[in-house]
Amino acid sequence: MARVLVVDDEKLIVKGIRFSLEQDGMEVDCAYDGEEAIALAKQTEYDIVLLDVMLPKYDGFEVCQAIREFSDMPIIMLTAKGGDMDKILGLEYGADDYISKPFNILEVKARIKAVIRRSSKSKKQKKDAGVSLIGAGDLKMDTEGRRVFIGEKEINLTAKEFDLLELLVRNPNKVYSRESLLTYVWGNKALDSGDVRTVDVHVRRLREKIEPSPSDPKYVHTKWGVGYYFRVKG
Repeated sequence: MARVLVVDDEKLIVKGIRFSLEQDGMEVDCAYDGEEAIALAKQTEYDIVLLDVMLPKYDGFEVCQAIREFSDMPIIMLTAKGGDMDKILGLEYGADDYISKPFNILEVKARIKAVIRRSSKSKKQKKDAGVSLIGAGDLKMDTEGRRVFIGEKEINLTAKEFDLLELLVRNPNKVYSRESLLTYVWGNKALDSGDVRTVDVHVRRLREKIEPSPSDPKYVHTKWGVGYYFRVKG
């Protein structure tokens, strides 16, 4: 049974989402402000968090960032219609997907199930692979523990930053287009509704965390006009 945390200060919206998800056999907890959401996320490892941007006490971006400090549980942001900046900010803070308000509850349920499916598949693949340590040069990845190290220093990555880096590290010197990365990391259907800027945002954030000089990358390189690839530059 999937456990879902729904966070929104509009109680009627929360009530409607909760009823619909429970009809599909999901277990639903609710929070009506950012502080309550963070407290619940610390107590329970949810299969997914449905998180509104506009919240009292802490906004959705602050909640997303706080959760990413202790968990890679999947997060879907609820953003204002046409709020491109909200979407980009949500992805930068570590969200896995976003849905624009007003939304269709059937779309919400479909997105939730798709993200949970991808998350479960990703965890199973890592468990079945049996190879938990990968990397090159000073960069090492523990794929089972989902930890990244540069030398002796541990680097905190979001779930999608980790998935993106793992794909590149496992396939050194292979150039992936932004469309390919959107498909591999965010799922087959992401390309239909997704934005390739999502990939650029994540690559930029990843470089800021792992590169000694993000403007002159040592690990994640750009093939201009094509895409991105991994190679350790001496």
